[in-house]
Amino acid sequence: MYPRTDRTTATRTRDRMSYDEPAAHAVLDEAYHCTLGFVVDGEPRVLPTLHVRVGDTLYLHGSTGSRPLLAARGEAGLPVCVAVTLLDALIYGRSQFHHSANYRSLVAHGTAHLVTDEREKVAALTALVEKAAGRSADSRPPSRRELAETAVLALPLREVSVRARTGGVNDDPADLDLPYWAGVLPLRLTPGVPEPAAGVTAPVPAYLRPARSPWLEPAVLRGEHVLLEPLDLAHAEELYVALDDPEVWRYVGSPRPTDVAGMADYIRVALADHQRGVRVPWVQRCAATGAVVGTTSYYQPDEDLRSMEIGFTQLGRAWWRTGINTEAKLLLLTRAFEELDAVRVTWQTSTLNERSQRAIERLGATREGTLRSNRRRSDGTWRESALYSMLADEWPNAQARLRERLRPAAPVAS
Repeated sequence: MYPRTDRTTATRTRDRMSYDEPAAHAVLDEAYHCTLGFVVDGEPRVLPTLHVRVGDTLYLHGSTGSRPLLAARGEAGLPVCVAVTLLDALIYGRSQFHHSANYRSLVAHGTAHLVTDEREKVAALTALVEKAAGRSADSRPPSRRELAETAVLALPLREVSVRARTGGVNDDPADLDLPYWAGVLPLRLTPGVPEPAAGVTAPVPAYLRPARSPWLEPAVLRGEHVLLEPLDLAHAEELYVALDDPEVWRYVGSPRPTDVAGMADYIRVALADHQRGVRVPWVQRCAATGAVVGTTSYYQPDEDLRSMEIGFTQLGRAWWRTGINTEAKLLLLTRAFEELDAVRVTWQTSTLNERSQRAIERLGATREGTLRSNRRRSDGTWRESALYSMLADEWPNAQARLRERLRPAAPVAS
């Protein structure tokens, strides 16, 4: 427990106050930024900055030329106040007076000192980078020049208080019959779709993708002919080259990208669908050459019903009839039935696409019927779709047939 001082003792709503160390640490560790307050020439200054907690010390990131860092160089250090707030919900009361918020906030007082020990400074900066766990090993450490241009303040955590509000609306009894909506609007900070910098070809690392159900995780799937890896904006250029063929897009509902930027937009749609939990997209690579050759997805995965669709499959025409599509479906079906314990996998394709229908039938799927006007094309017209399915008890025989199709042909005796 942190000791109560004149600066940390509340004068109102004391029931919301806490001096618990684990509670304080949890707020600091969850937040990425804080507000640093200090006094310069008798006037208050408040600056936003990044922070990281290491044990009982709070480290604050800054530039060597900034006011607080210059003031903290002396032996006396710099008296500071640090504040952090995590907003969890908005509270809507029947009366405006009882509108409020749920939050967790922290205030720390003390004297900050400039970190001059190089090992401590490097450790603090590494810990800051490691807020995205795994990043420090996946990036270049700072050079000596970069270290010299960066400053770090250290604030011992001694005078710390936490204030939090939880719960719902606290309307007055006299207002309970008013005809206004009242309740809680939860808020949370969630990562968006990572966007690679120009020239980046490496896929988005796992620590930047949100932890999700295995049903929504595009795990890397490896075969002898094809490698499936999570689709990423970094694949845009190679994927555009592989699929730049009107025949590949003949029956696709979305318009054909006309350049790499258009393909990047096409990928963004897939990644946004993944973020919403309605699609799990992969890029297909030729296992022999490493070239990007196409894309495929799980669509509308439903863990409760244990079903999903395999769709959005596009393969460059140069790789048709090479075994890549067959093995990609074998990998996807193996994951669906044997790793995710699915009971049903479906496919849809245009009733006009005879080649796709025959390919799905060769997988061992059964045609269930026709879905009339169920997909809108990019030109505004409606597509009729042939619906196919495979059930878990049909998978063993289908798997044997697929493996037989992929088996190299025996040499002809001379």
